[in-house]
Amino acid sequence: MHRITLIPGDGIGPEITAAARAVLEASGVKISWEVVVAGEKALQDYGTLLPEETLASIQRNRVALKGPLTTPVGSGFRSVNVALRKEFDLYANLRPARTYEGVKSRYSDVDLVVVRENTEDLYAGVEHMVGEDAAESIKIITRKGCERIVRFAFDYAVREGRRKVTAVHKANIMKCTDGLFLKIAREIAAEYPQIEFEDRIVDNMCMQLVQKPELYDVLVMPNLYGDIISDLCAGLVGGLGVAPGANIGRDTAIFEPVHGSAPKYAGMNKANPTAMILSAVMMLRYLGEQEAADRIHQALKEVIKEGKNVTYDLGGQATTMEMAEAIITKMGNEPS
Repeated sequence: MHRITLIPGDGIGPEITAAARAVLEASGVKISWEVVVAGEKALQDYGTLLPEETLASIQRNRVALKGPLTTPVGSGFRSVNVALRKEFDLYANLRPARTYEGVKSRYSDVDLVVVRENTEDLYAGVEHMVGEDAAESIKIITRKGCERIVRFAFDYAVREGRRKVTAVHKANIMKCTDGLFLKIAREIAAEYPQIEFEDRIVDNMCMQLVQKPELYDVLVMPNLYGDIISDLCAGLVGGLGVAPGANIGRDTAIFEPVHGSAPKYAGMNKANPTAMILSAVMMLRYLGEQEAADRIHQALKEVIKEGKNVTYDLGGQATTMEMAEAIITKMGNEPS
């Protein structure tokens, strides 16, 4: 029995989370859900975006499935997601991007994984005004941060049978910070002779991904580049609606779709649950439930390919839960 923290989220979050939960439960994996809140719902109920009860639940269970959250302007946190990453030192952001037959895209053979460092770089938030007319932000890159994210990328490549790791940087200009990242990437690559290694300057990497994404496999990079390139990769495969994500630390992991909470669509039961379900599939793999993860993923691919029971953004007319029920049926189950 896996005990998992479930954060339904804001906006469309509760609907797509319910869809993912139904699919997971139909897979046969034994899960005990501990439902807690964060974001706007938490602010209404507890007066804070991130209640202690929610943090304690994640601390106990070490695994969470989370819907998208809204961070209201002027409410303290820059981002609830950033706060969670810092609280549990979730240093690795894992974002796969792959094409699915039936999802509109200019490409047909993309299968990339972005491994983004999650705690350092300009996102450390060390910035201040210099007088009235200038602002300064400090880019922090440490040996520890570089070593653990690059090693994570190589270990992931070995475990998942991937062929190549590409380190993305701007060391030609930022010779100290990105230079350190590249130096450490090369050192660690030497420990994994079975995995091909190369590096690319970040601006060239963007062009390469648009022109010939099929040449790349696992991409590892500092925080800011990872934020940008992971969205670029999502654009290659049809958008954020099919973009899952995971934030992983030494002993804790939070799985969530990349897209936002889309509050104007809340309660309409029309949001695409694909990214949420794919995030749940990633969670199952993390938990060692490979067979169930494979069955859900295959059923999802077949439903999208057929195009009959998908949401409006995928060209269909199904509701969020109707798409989930179609996936459950494709798995050989009857929707409850």
